[in-house]
Amino acid sequence: MSYRAPVSDIAFTLKHMTGVSELLAEGRLGDLSEDLMDAILEEAGKFASEEIAPLNRVGDAEHAHFKDGKVTMPEGWRRVYEAWCAAGWAGLSAPEEFGGQGLPTVMLAATQEMWNAASMAFGVGPTLTVGSIEAFAAHASPEVQERYLKRLVSGEWMATMNLTEPQAGSDLNALRTRAERAGDGSYRLFGQKIFITYGEHDLTDNIVHLVLARLPDAPAGTRGISLFAVPKFLVNEDGSLGPANDLLCANVEEKLGIHGSPTCTMLYGEKDGAVGWLVGEENRGLACMFTMMNNARLIVGLQGVGIAERAFQQALAYAEERRQGRNPDWQGEGMAPIALHPDVRRNLATMKALVHASRAICYACAEAIDRGRIEEGEAGKTWQERANLLTPLAKAFSTDIGFEVASIGVQIHGGMGYVEETGAAQHLRDSRIAMIYEGTNGIQAIDLIMRKLPQSGGEAVRGYLSELREVAERAAASNRVDFGRIGERLNAALDDTEVATEWLLAAVGEGRISEALAGATPYLRLLSLAAGGAGLARGALAAANSADGSGAAAAHIHTARFFAENILTASGGLKETVTGGAASILAADPDLLSA
Repeated sequence: MSYRAPVSDIAFTLKHMTGVSELLAEGRLGDLSEDLMDAILEEAGKFASEEIAPLNRVGDAEHAHFKDGKVTMPEGWRRVYEAWCAAGWAGLSAPEEFGGQGLPTVMLAATQEMWNAASMAFGVGPTLTVGSIEAFAAHASPEVQERYLKRLVSGEWMATMNLTEPQAGSDLNALRTRAERAGDGSYRLFGQKIFITYGEHDLTDNIVHLVLARLPDAPAGTRGISLFAVPKFLVNEDGSLGPANDLLCANVEEKLGIHGSPTCTMLYGEKDGAVGWLVGEENRGLACMFTMMNNARLIVGLQGVGIAERAFQQALAYAEERRQGRNPDWQGEGMAPIALHPDVRRNLATMKALVHASRAICYACAEAIDRGRIEEGEAGKTWQERANLLTPLAKAFSTDIGFEVASIGVQIHGGMGYVEETGAAQHLRDSRIAMIYEGTNGIQAIDLIMRKLPQSGGEAVRGYLSELREVAERAAASNRVDFGRIGERLNAALDDTEVATEWLLAAVGEGRISEALAGATPYLRLLSLAAGGAGLARGALAAANSADGSGAAAAHIHTARFFAENILTASGGLKETVTGGAASILAADPDLLSA
């Protein structure tokens, strides 16, 4: 089965699980109206389903071909990429002054979910260009912007992000790539970068590499890192392509998944030095790169949502067709569809609920980013802190869910899920990298408790939990039988989350850092479950108030109820792990574990 973009579910999430409808009604999202939003989602869904989705198996089977420093993309990929650019998708959220459409982050989030669900290996390439456009627009000089931005916005050129080196993965203090001033305003770069997504390909005629490097007189550590734009081909004054730059792709990795995406080892300055131009200020490159990385972390979270959605769609279709055993609910002849067996029902409902909860978190994060830009003063600060808080949840929880849902999908397929014929195994393989790149999920958890919880003395997270509590109380006040225990379970999960939050704030404030770090990952899961449960409860309340009485409304209520009664129940155990698990974790030193 191929992918069908869930346009109605995406639109429902935007309108009823976030405040996007409120922003639209107030005219605060520029020219975007609800009708235009619906039209954009429909067109994006059509392109993702009909054009990109068929590339998924092709890329997995063919891989990106590497020979003599060149990469040839799988059959059909360049044609679809060019059609994608021609339709204007490359510049969806880019500034209008550089040829973009200037649409809000919520629309970028929705379309990115679709591109990556249709084919994660295809979608990941343009993702990095989206981030680079933001970095160029925020930090580059007018001259550098003039040289590169319009062609990145149009999709004529693509961009990459070059951080990782063999000795410098998550710790950029160890970065060795060096840059030297050339005396004419340009720089010469020398060094090696690894794991560079789309570092070499034939989708575009030029590739602009954003490279972190050190100047000779730079201070030690991350304070001495600068960011440079280093094109594959130099650009002449008239905008035409000049000679090849002194850089090359030395290798393409053989990976577990996303085979169509070329993951490259890049060498800079094997001769006279790769020519580059400074982006931002010298020794302030990390701040520029984080402009790109924060954008990328949300989009990687959406990769998790997208691949989980696709795995769910395929598992549901298979379970409705596959017949095995008897079931009292089956009145037909012969064996029953496995979708009727209670354990398979549980698995399918779990997949759907996790997809919808992670989508709600990601779209809420996108809304917070938009509001942080729209609002001014204290309100702007509050929303920016909300975006900061939700970014590690969106990235880590959603990519965890992508892998978990894909794994359940393999289980539902049984033995056929373990062979490549059905495609279920590809979703599992593709999804695994999203938990690792753009900052591992463990690093996201550390960032959450060390940097995001302490914002405004803890008031940012307290304010957020207070808003979630209002949703829980509204759900608890409902007298609808089909709500089950939504309000009760959400309130209990929020009780657990508040206890764990205050414990961590105290631990960090008192300098008990190792204890706090030991609880970081389970806390991220706990907070995400509460956030996702509240998002689904919002959707249930909206569905209950709708006048159409449709099956879709009933489905949204059921999803929220299932999540509350079967998944939120983990909150108590997670709270205990956060507040009481540190001693045994810190005792697990290598000598003890190897004994």
